Parts: sequence; C-alpha cells; structure tokens
Amino acid sequence: MIPDPQGTILALFVAFCRIGGCIMVLPGFSSGRIPVQIRLLLAVALSMAVLPLLWSTIYPAVANGGASYIGLIFTETVIGLMYGMMARIYTLGLQFAGTVISMLIGFNAPAGADIIDDSSETSLTSLISFCGLMILFILDFHHYVLQALVDSYSVIPFGGHIDPRSALISITDTLSTTFFIMLRLSSPFLLYGMMFQISIGFINKLAPQIPIYFISTPYLLMGGLFMLYLSIAAMINQFSGAFLTVFNGH
Repeated sequence: MIPDPQGTILALFVAFCRIGGCIMVLPGFSSGRIPVQIRLLLAVALSMAVLPLLWSTIYPAVANGGASYIGLIFTETVIGLMYGMMARIYTLGLQFAGTVISMLIGFNAPAGADIIDDSSETSLTSLISFCGLMILFILDFHHYVLQALVDSYSVIPFGGHIDPRSALISITDTLSTTFFIMLRLSSPFLLYGMMFQISIGFINKLAPQIPIYFISTPYLLMGGLFMLYLSIAAMINQFSGAFLTVFNGH
C-alpha cells in the first residue's frame, strides 16, 4: 500500500517531465513514424523505473505541493529537452553531411519521404542517416542518454535554477563539435567534388566546343558512388565512435 498517493503521483509527474522532455526530442524515439501513444507510454514507463532510484531526491521536494511545483515542471522539462537536444543535434549533423555528400557527387534526384522524420530528403541522405541511427541503437546509445539523465540530478540539483549561460555553452559546444566531426566525415567528398569540378573546368577551356559539363555528370556520379561504397563503413564507424565524445563531453 502506498502511504502517500498524492505525493507519489506528484513525484512521478516531475520525474516524467525530465524523462518525457528528453524522449520528446531524442533521435529515433521522436521519429514521426512512431505513434505518439507509444512515446507517451514509453516515457511513463521509464519514469516509473527511474523514480525509485531518485525517490529520496524528488519526493521530499514535492510532497507538499505548493506554487513552487509549477516552477519545477518548467525547469525539469527544459533540462530534459537540453539533454535530448544534444543527441538530436549530433544525428542531425549526419543528415546534414549526407545532404552535402549528395550535392557534391551530383546525386540530384528529386527528394522523397524521409525514413525517420516527416521531411523530404534524397534517398542517399536517408540511407546515411538511417544507417547512423541504426548503429547508435545497436550500440545502446539510449542507455547512455538515460544514464546521463539519472546522473543529471547530481549535476543539476533538483529544484535548483537553470543556468542559461551553461546550457547555452553546452548546446553551442555540441554544435561546434558536431560540425567539425561531420566536416571530417565529408571531407573526402569535398576534395573529390572540388578536384573534379576544377578538372572539368580546365578541360572545358581546352575544348570549348564539347559540352563537357553534360558529359561529365555520369562520371561524377559514378566516381562519387564508388567512393561512398568504399568509405561508408568507416564513416558510420567514426560517427558512432564519436557519439560519446560529444554527449559525455557536456
């Protein structure tokens, strides 16, 4: 029998705010392909699983309710969103790298429905982003995120005030690190595209009577796809290996 049902429900809801805020934007779980009811029930189940671990931290602060409870709902949701957004930004970086690669190798096919989100992406970008997300799930990245959420109660004390400066620094550092990692992953294709276009420009100057740009597109695409075939395994491997560096670094 629960001695204090009201206090238990209040504590569970506050735990749900931080867990649910993270699940709302966490890669994979926030996909438009997953029904909202499943995401809601998953967040509730995780909150019920985590609450006993944090009972001594949450329950004494919310047992009496009061006006401060509204502030706790807001701050806990923002903290969960911040942790989820750091993982979300990293996966969006791979989607950005896939778009850059598609442009550089001349894969300008009409955009179609994305596998993960309700957006339009080329099939090559969808393939790269889906492979990266699948590898992260195989390596149990969501376990690290949930562990970080539990540890966040010691990093950001429950009931304390959010430091906007620290939160902004964490987000900007994640953006900066993600950008350089994705630049490194797509750098071979940047060099390939630049060298190919410069070479075609020189050939066009030497033989202006030949429509070299129309002839060169199939060769650009063929070389880019062959290069992607040779490098996609190493690209996804480096992407998954750098996840903990980005996430645990903040």
